[in-house]
Amino acid sequence: MPRMDIQSGFIAIAVILAVIALISIWSGIHDIQSARRMTFFRLRRQRIAGGWRLLGLAVILVALAITLPVFGEPIAYDYFPPSPTITLTPSITPIPTITLTPSITVTPSITTTPAQTMTFTPTSTPFLPLPILTLFQSNITPNPQAVFSPIQFTTSDNKWPAVSPATVFQNPVGHIYAVFSYNNMAIGSQWSAIWLRDGQLVHYETIPWNCVGCGIGGSGFSDWNPPPYDWLPGNYEVQIFIGEEYKTNGRFIVRGNPPPSPMATPTLAAPATPTVAKIPLSTATP
Repeated sequence: MPRMDIQSGFIAIAVILAVIALISIWSGIHDIQSARRMTFFRLRRQRIAGGWRLLGLAVILVALAITLPVFGEPIAYDYFPPSPTITLTPSITPIPTITLTPSITVTPSITTTPAQTMTFTPTSTPFLPLPILTLFQSNITPNPQAVFSPIQFTTSDNKWPAVSPATVFQNPVGHIYAVFSYNNMAIGSQWSAIWLRDGQLVHYETIPWNCVGCGIGGSGFSDWNPPPYDWLPGNYEVQIFIGEEYKTNGRFIVRGNPPPSPMATPTLAAPATPTVAKIPLSTATP
């Protein structure tokens, strides 16, 4: 196996540092640009600070990539003096062989298409709305190692795994449970579940985690049981947060029109105005 000399080693290190510097520059500029679109000042400031740190790291890496080949190589030769090497001159020149290139490419003519695909509109990075953040009660720092499973939806029970889970519900819907499993949860840490319909908040709950006796792992649920007429058709999503950190989500679809609200007031039509027909008097003929 050929061995790398000192000069080649420093060149390789300089190239690697330059590549990492380019990646840091791209990431820093991306973070700074994306921070301008963030709503909350604290998150925007953190994102901008992280971007500038990446740009500073890129400057340091570029400086190292330039100085190592220039100053590092002479220092390395002081400790590892070069030794003469024997250069082998090949005496036999290999004769190139003919490589056959295929000229016909087989193109598949049959493409299978799924009969039905359930799609959801992609959303940006999930975050808690400010009104929900103001309702936080816990002062306990959440465990960053807490993990949650994907959410399953059912109308049967709140146990995990879900009984008869589904992703499509037909009106009238009723009571829906969003069940999940978890691990490494700290008792007393703030947890929140928000329910969205077509990206708009329709229901939420945020309380300290109070599952005493459950241990650090187990199962849990969030549920919603609004009046039947509130289950409007659309794409629904449930997102779980521990503190302000997003953990998991699940999606389902509600189809069909909900039953009418009993408080709906019928609209009365305006009464018809009677029309009096004028009948001409008979005219006597002499």
